[in-house]
Amino acid sequence: MNDTEKLRLVRLAYAGALADTVLQLGKEGALERVTERKRAEQLAAGRLRAKQFGIDSAGQVPGRIAELFDCAQWEVQANGRGFAAEARACLLCSLARKLGAPQPCRIYCLDPMEGLIKGLDPELSFTAHETLWEGSRCRIEAR
Repeated sequence: MNDTEKLRLVRLAYAGALADTVLQLGKEGALERVTERKRAEQLAAGRLRAKQFGIDSAGQVPGRIAELFDCAQWEVQANGRGFAAEARACLLCSLARKLGAPQPCRIYCLDPMEGLIKGLDPELSFTAHETLWEGSRCRIEAR
C-alpha cells in the first residue's frame, strides 16, 4: 500500500469515527449539549488552530480543510474581505446517513470552520445558508 492509499484509508477511518461519535451522542441525547460546548471551544481556539493548520486568511479555511481532511471539496469565491463557498458532496454526511446518525454538520464542520474564520478575522460573520444534510449543497458565507 502506497502513502496515498494509506492517507485515503486514514481519512475514511477518521470520517467513520466522527460519524459513529455523532450516532452515539445522538443515542445518548447529548449531541446538542456537546455541540454547543464544542462550538465555544472552537471559537476560543480558532486563532491557534488556524496557525497549526497553516491558514493565514479566512478565505483559505474551506480549501485547507478540504486539503487536510478530504471530506468535502469546496469551491470558494472571494467576496470583498470575506468569501462564499459551496460543496456538492461530503463524506461525513454520507457516512452519517448510512449509519442512521443525526446531522454531523455543526459539530464537525461548520463550527470548526467558524472558529478558524473568526480566529483570523473576528469582524467577519459566518452563515451556513444550506447544508448537504437537508439540501443539494452546502453553502457557507463569511462577510
